[in-house]
Amino acid sequence: MNEHCPATAWRHGWWQSARLVPSPNFGPRPAGMPITLVVVHSISLPPGQYGGPEIEQFFTNRLDTTAHPYFAQLQGVEVSAHFVIRRTGEVLQFVSVLDRAWHAGRSHWLGLDNCNHHSVGIELEGLEHHPFEPAQYSALAALMLSLQQAWPVHQVAGHEHIAPGRKEDPGQAFDWTRLRALLRWPTSAFPPVFQAPSDASSGAAPSRPDSLESTL
Repeated sequence: MNEHCPATAWRHGWWQSARLVPSPNFGPRPAGMPITLVVVHSISLPPGQYGGPEIEQFFTNRLDTTAHPYFAQLQGVEVSAHFVIRRTGEVLQFVSVLDRAWHAGRSHWLGLDNCNHHSVGIELEGLEHHPFEPAQYSALAALMLSLQQAWPVHQVAGHEHIAPGRKEDPGQAFDWTRLRALLRWPTSAFPPVFQAPSDASSGAAPSRPDSLESTL
């Protein structure tokens, strides 16, 4: 960890500003693999419903898959993200950053496969076509800046960018320009599918249409 990171911010990879909900769904990172990437996801369970316990239950293998027709496809699925950011801005942590959460699946980014190995997965409660809340952007930026202080995190991408054609979150409604303004990271740290106003001549491609809900 960075020697300049406040000792109280992180403890064994757990962020002290988050509500801890430990998940059994994790494994070790490859030895010597630096943590360089944040992967942004979106999720709601059931799709379009917010604020319930279902995401926590899903990531801790306690979801009653008979409680809603949508849940049937999640029977036996064991996944996790490091963090979930609720619509209110509350941050939940399921897996230590020192460990490998199961959020990316088959993935590739900047020459590296298996993005779970070197990334931190952050789920935003929401749908790809619904705007995310200001409190979520603020919480996401605060979390990412704290991660950057502690580890060599210098890239961010959406699940749709590391698994194109397979995943579509966080989707068209996610405001990459807003996140960039909050982080003040260089454009090169972001996926090339958004344009900040100052980058209008960069030739970045627009976002593509998305599906309704992200499952990992």
